[in-house]
Amino acid sequence: MNVFNLLTLAGGLALFLYGMDLMSTGLTRLSGSRLQGILENLTSNRLKGVALGAGVTAIIQSSSATTVMLVGLVNAGIITLSRAIPVIMGANIGTTITAWILSLVGIQGESIFVQMLNPSSWTPILAVIGTGFILFSKEDKRHSQARILLGFAILMFGMSTMSDAVAPLAEVEGFQKLFLAFSNPILGILVGAVLAGIIQSSSASVGILQVLASTGMVTFGSAIPIIMGQNIGTTVTALISSVGASRNARRVGIFHLNFNIIGTIVFSLAFYILNAIYDFSFLSESISPVWIAIIHSIFNISSTALLLPFAVRLEKLTHKIIPDHEEEIAATQIEERLKLLDPIFFDTPALAVEQVRKIGKDMADNTKQGLLSALRLLQNYDSEGFVEVKALENLVDRYEDKLGTYMVKLSARELQEDEYKTIAIWLQNITDLERISDHTVHIAHSAQEMYSKKIQFSDYAWTELEVYIAALTKLVNMAFTALVDDYLDLAVQVEPLEDVIDRINDELQARHISRITSGKCTLELGFIFVDFTTSLERIADHCSNIAVSMIEIHSDGLNTHEYLSHLKEDNTAFKKMYDGYREEFRLPSNTILIEDANYDNRLSAINGVGGVESEQAAECGFKPLDVSSDVSSDVSSEEEIE
Repeated sequence: MNVFNLLTLAGGLALFLYGMDLMSTGLTRLSGSRLQGILENLTSNRLKGVALGAGVTAIIQSSSATTVMLVGLVNAGIITLSRAIPVIMGANIGTTITAWILSLVGIQGESIFVQMLNPSSWTPILAVIGTGFILFSKEDKRHSQARILLGFAILMFGMSTMSDAVAPLAEVEGFQKLFLAFSNPILGILVGAVLAGIIQSSSASVGILQVLASTGMVTFGSAIPIIMGQNIGTTVTALISSVGASRNARRVGIFHLNFNIIGTIVFSLAFYILNAIYDFSFLSESISPVWIAIIHSIFNISSTALLLPFAVRLEKLTHKIIPDHEEEIAATQIEERLKLLDPIFFDTPALAVEQVRKIGKDMADNTKQGLLSALRLLQNYDSEGFVEVKALENLVDRYEDKLGTYMVKLSARELQEDEYKTIAIWLQNITDLERISDHTVHIAHSAQEMYSKKIQFSDYAWTELEVYIAALTKLVNMAFTALVDDYLDLAVQVEPLEDVIDRINDELQARHISRITSGKCTLELGFIFVDFTTSLERIADHCSNIAVSMIEIHSDGLNTHEYLSHLKEDNTAFKKMYDGYREEFRLPSNTILIEDANYDNRLSAINGVGGVESEQAAECGFKPLDVSSDVSSDVSSEEEIE
């Protein structure tokens, strides 16, 4: 074999790989969206998953492409890892179809029928048709079809070119010795894995092996381990595509690798143990391209049949290799909790209503936890706390979606009066819980802004706001307890306290406006203060909505406006509760507005760039925050805002 044979071999290999890539690209483009739709709608039936994986891969001629598609679907959350596993197994079966097509190249005979089975007899026709599509059509569909036809024609031409180039190797003694060395199972598997890993295609690497086998110098003993190794090497593509993706998406690539490694180990042990017992004489015989296709199919089908029953355990192994974070474990627990909302309970509405109460309590608890965490950030800000508030808000949104959907379906069933009222109360109030959760995020953003700009509420401001927060906390506890326990007597006590909170909010706003109009505070300084107090006041409004809706539903549809008007007009009990709350949550005297002859001398003038001195910030309810120098800020420490 001379240098020209090597150049011809390299050129044939280049054409072969390009043709395979072109054909695979055309097939994927032509049917990719429909195939993805099929994958998205997979059932949980494992056998169907295997069949679909095999079918998809047979169509697009690439197990790597199928696995990469699965990585994307799992990363997007469209399908779960457990549903992707059977498809991955099936993809290994589907990829064997390429080896069968390539094995037809060696078919010889004088009859026209036999000659037509050889692809080299009709690929020129495909090339002509494909070229015609490209030259005379502008449709994307025709161009995809042209890629398929031309890709297959180029692939087969490359295959034929390689076969002619390696023919002289049959006379090279060293070539036979090389392949005899590959009969060592470990070495053969490593060579096959490296070859497929470099090419990133088991189909292409098997095709190259078939070309070499056409020389008659490749034995069964050397081909079998190489074939097994090629299945390991092809997983490289999925592993690369999963880099930077979600944990579950990365697990798709790891599972593909685990599946092929375990299949190779099991198949190797079984085969070579049997060989030690029965001494397979055929291992030293030359292997044909057809037998390579047969062995490739046997290996992949048997691996799938053997490991499919252990899919759950293989999935657990994958989770051990890429373990969940604490938050992912919590998310899994939440998903398990949400399974309580099972439609199976619709036939026993009392049980379904009880499930609604349980999940509703979870939603209320998470909403309250988010509020308390957000309020803590105002004095002790940390990024983990901020992330927690946002995570809880997302969780509350999920609860609202699941509960709302479940209750709408449940309400269509025949319910007892008390069951109907329970569903009506929760259906109306999950929106208020979700809105309260939204306002907790607004509070957390206010705390984040204060921290980034190195300011905090002054001691005087906290004296005022602590009264406000204490009143709101009590209101939230009352409203949420009334909702969760269906405690109507407690719901009646909510509105008087909400009125007191409205009064507190108005007084704090008035004091703030007085500081601005007197020139003792700037508008800029008040932004955070106003945002914060507004969020508190709106949370109180939603607590009122919860309590009033409970009273309204238990009163058989009493109009909300009608109830509130009646409640506040000549209602001794309401006024008594209102006065009690007013006394309990009394604001400190407004000393900041008391005239002081030295007041103006104590205030620093607003500087030319719009900043304020620390004393003015303190009068407005802020003082500089002592934070470490590594905290980034868009403004200097003097440029504080309220």
